[in-house]
Formats: sequence, structure tokens, C-alpha cells
Amino acid sequence: MYNYIIGKITEITGTYIVLDNNGIGFLIYTPNPYAFNENSEYKVYIYQQVKEDEECLFGFKTIEEKSLFLKLISVKGLGPKMALPILATGSVLGVIDAIERENLLYLKKFPKIGDKVAKQMILDLKGKLGNIDAVESNENNYDELIEVLKGLGYKEKEFKAVIPKIDNSLSIEEQVKETLKLLLK
Repeated sequence: MYNYIIGKITEITGTYIVLDNNGIGFLIYTPNPYAFNENSEYKVYIYQQVKEDEECLFGFKTIEEKSLFLKLISVKGLGPKMALPILATGSVLGVIDAIERENLLYLKKFPKIGDKVAKQMILDLKGKLGNIDAVESNENNYDELIEVLKGLGYKEKEFKAVIPKIDNSLSIEEQVKETLKLLLK
């Protein structure tokens, strides 16, 4: 099983990206392919699904997205193809909050998620998602950005939801600028 693949995006479609790593093009289904830029290098966190008749790779920009995806597909009746649109149209923290607060209306707004699956998501996941929304991740190396933001007087709870949206391949100056733009919205 793969944890991540680092490579250059060579193709972007409505449902997947192609990530070139040492001359091998990996077709990776992702919640929002247009969050990636063609001809740019990324670390894409991978989940590999192997079935009798197919093998698929699902990819994510952040480790938090991947963690939530893995929790979602553990829900009875919710497979990878149903979990991707949840991540595409909802934020990680928004989905976690909806599950913790038992917000059926929020969960049912996602494609193919009806009353039964929404209730099953709450039943299976409520109280089990606390470790996903961590800002700091061993894989993402946002430590320097977090220290700069704390030095500017921001509290962790203020920037916690914004950090995962920042591309960690940017320079620290660019990361700070992007974070501040998002915080000031």
C-alpha cells in the first residue's frame, strides 16, 4: 500500500489527475482535481483500493483529507466513490462538525447521501474524528508557518482551519501571505 507519491501533475480532468513519478503516470481519483496545477510538483497522499475487477488510486492534498476519507469509507454503505464528493464539496472541519453535532441536513446535501447513510455516518463516526483536525502533521511540515503566525499574535484556534489550505511547497513568505489573506476574509 502507498502512503504518498511525489511527482509532477501532467493531466487534470473533472474526476482525476495524472501524476508522473519517474516516467510512470499514476491515474489518481481526487475530490477536487482543479486544486492542483498542471506541470507542478506535489506530494499526493494515496489510498489504494484493490477489488477483484479493478484497482484504483485515490489521492488527497493533505493528510487530514486522507484521514477523513479513510474514516468515511469505513461507514457501512459508503464507498470511495461516494466519499470523494463529500470531500470535494465540504471542508474537512465542516464534515467533522456536522457528524459531531448530528447535523443530518448538512450531511444530506452531499450527492448520493440520503437519510439512511447520513444517520449511519453519525452512528459510526461520532466521537471518533477528534484526531483528524490536527493542524500539525508530520507529513506537512507547517511548523515554521505556525511559529510565524503565533509570533504575529494569532492563536492556534484562529488559523487551525486555514493551514491545511496552504500549499506547503511555497516559500515561507508566500505561505504567510496566503494564510493572512485567508484569515482576513
